[in-house]
Amino acid sequence: MSHPLTRVLTLLELLQSHTQLTGAELADRLDTDVRTVRRYTAHLRELGIPVEAERGRYGGYRLARGYRMPPLVLTNDEALAVVLGLLAAERLGMGTAAPASAGALAKIERVLPYALREPLTAMRETLSFTANAVIGQAPGTGVLLALAQASRAHETVGIHHQSWRQEHTERDIDPYGVVFHTGRWYVVGHDHLRDSLRTFRIDRIASVTARARHFTAPDGFDPVAHLTSTLAQGTYRWHVEVTIHGPLDEIARRLPRSAVTLTTQPTGVLMHAWAERLDGMAHLLASLEWPFTIHHPDELRQALKNLADQLIAAVQREPGEPPQ
Repeated sequence: MSHPLTRVLTLLELLQSHTQLTGAELADRLDTDVRTVRRYTAHLRELGIPVEAERGRYGGYRLARGYRMPPLVLTNDEALAVVLGLLAAERLGMGTAAPASAGALAKIERVLPYALREPLTAMRETLSFTANAVIGQAPGTGVLLALAQASRAHETVGIHHQSWRQEHTERDIDPYGVVFHTGRWYVVGHDHLRDSLRTFRIDRIASVTARARHFTAPDGFDPVAHLTSTLAQGTYRWHVEVTIHGPLDEIARRLPRSAVTLTTQPTGVLMHAWAERLDGMAHLLASLEWPFTIHHPDELRQALKNLADQLIAAVQREPGEPPQ
């Protein structure tokens, strides 16, 4: 029982099935120490479970009198969908500052019947992923929900924001949408302080305050497209512009949205991208099945020629012959 989440779930189970247990009794059953038991009970309180503690010789821990976990009715398929969703969210870094996923799993596993709980526990403990876990930048739950509500209601909000330079500002924004991208949460909208369209990382927003003002979002505005376009125009060395002579939908599936922007043109699809190294861009373009035309930089042509020379040399190399 080495996993902390398993111990917290077991602590909840013990408190549900016993009127009261001392810290020493809980520590013994959890194979840990009394100090860790206090930390686990604090986690349960953060999840909204009222754990009471009494000091003294006959003291201990118990759930508040009259408290019971609410009933939860799920089919096997529904329960599996919920558990897999929570596991996937954790893997993708979609967690919030509070241990919400752990709390949801604890409550679900507590109320499910044994016949369903055991297979789902086995799934949670044995499931493996081919992709690496994303280290998410967790925002505050209240901040995230307040921004989502303001975006849906088209209401201006005030935010307390901290920049990457540790500069604190108070500003009003019109939130057009909330976006999750590669382990981070963002809000996209009009910033009244700068009078421009801006993107803010939500984990850098300390608080959100309603302003009792409504706004109208631009027609057809796509927060995802704006965010990926903004991130693609990062502070890299080379600005690349290439026309790819192929269908937009298929090209979009082959290229990372966070690295390029694509625009349909009469002769094909115009790709804008920023790159630190042109040899990597050469490999990316060479992996496509469609012809392309380079607009700039001219240095990209040489990078492609170098790649072509490497491929020709590989084709001509005989078995056992060392690379030059």
